[in-house]
Amino acid sequence: MLEVLYGDPVSRLLGAIELGGTKTVCGIGTDPEHLVRHCFETTDPKATLENAIDFLAGSSDVVAVGIASFGPVELRRAHPDYGHITTTPKEGWSGSDVVGAVSSALGVPVGFDTDVDAAALAEGRWGAAKGLANYVYLTVGTGIGGGAVVQGEVVHGLVHPEMGHVSVTRSPGDDFEGVCPFHGDCLEGMASGPAVAARWGKRPEEVGQDAVLLEAYYLAQGLRNIVYALAPERIVVGGGLAGLPGLFRLIGSELAETLGGYPVLDEHGSDFFVSPAGLGDDAGVVGGLIVAERALGAK
Repeated sequence: MLEVLYGDPVSRLLGAIELGGTKTVCGIGTDPEHLVRHCFETTDPKATLENAIDFLAGSSDVVAVGIASFGPVELRRAHPDYGHITTTPKEGWSGSDVVGAVSSALGVPVGFDTDVDAAALAEGRWGAAKGLANYVYLTVGTGIGGGAVVQGEVVHGLVHPEMGHVSVTRSPGDDFEGVCPFHGDCLEGMASGPAVAARWGKRPEEVGQDAVLLEAYYLAQGLRNIVYALAPERIVVGGGLAGLPGLFRLIGSELAETLGGYPVLDEHGSDFFVSPAGLGDDAGVVGGLIVAERALGAK
């Protein structure tokens, strides 16, 4: 039982589940500094959700749960498939009723959003976008995905934004086909972890400066789309590839070039406009606490 968190008595804890394609991270707590974590491999839906539920059920003080999930997911509350993962390429997960399983097992309010939307909320409250009302969080790893926050609220529509699938301009002379099974050479197809590995025959952490230069080029192409479509005050970049040496400096110069001086704003050229994630790998699960908090407030 988690009746005491880091030595402090508590009576109101929030639960979080970050469902990832490779691993799942669960948390019980109140904020990044007061969070008990449990991490395990994402397998089939039944085993994965049962593992998460068992962990969260270990505290009688959890009053709400927030789920931050890989996608695509159905976020429209009036839709009959709300709370489901939809047509994901992850084997066995298409059509999984994630919210229903957690809600029926725990009997508390359950919030649901994408992993990148949750991470965006967390970066806005505690991380690199703290104090901003309009910003974007982009994760660059196994896939590329983004969450947009406008006037303090994440953007949902007919579906959640799919920033990893925007079109990018090819680098001159680049004949790499791209790895996206849907579009080939979209941003994810050209700049995700699998794209880097397929292009160079090495894991991303093993590539040299030429690979980092090309990664910065394609990410800047994607960021230009985001700048023009959403006019963010800042773009926060997380995920495994965000740690490539010198990447942020190169993105800054590539973005300035691809914007071509339009619009002429000093902010776009600042050292902070494209920033590394402040919460690192914790952004998703910590964001799940905010999703849980919102579910509690909406009950």
